[in-house]
Amino acid sequence: MPASAPEIPALPVTFRPTRTRVVLLTVGAVMFVVITAVALLLENLSVGERSSFVFTAVLFFGVLTLLSRPKVVADASGVTVVNLTSTRRLEWAQILRVNLRPGDPWVFLDLSDGTSLPVLGIQPGIAKQHAIRDARALRALSESRGSSDAH
Repeated sequence: MPASAPEIPALPVTFRPTRTRVVLLTVGAVMFVVITAVALLLENLSVGERSSFVFTAVLFFGVLTLLSRPKVVADASGVTVVNLTSTRRLEWAQILRVNLRPGDPWVFLDLSDGTSLPVLGIQPGIAKQHAIRDARALRALSESRGSSDAH
């Protein structure tokens, strides 16, 4: 951590990889429109074939929407971690440390039960400085609200 402590954000606060989310949802919408347009413009397709094109477009858009789901919501009582297919609620005291080491694909939380929880809502990806800022803010919140020792 740098010499000056990061500013502690006002609660509630939501952390999410905004640029990645915008890219995923934009690509999903464009793919949906293009595949559906192709299905409607091809003259030799049956209704079933057109339906399968549209179903495939919906499937692609659904997968990209699922990939854009991760976020972290911090409030006065704790943190809610929303990953691809799961949501987990943690009390501040359960979080011992917030980690984002060089090369990590996302933040990891070291928990009081001895496990580590990946937090896909803060990931360097295409916005590294934003992710570092968010990780520092979440760490500052955890240290100010949790019962962890200075690890």
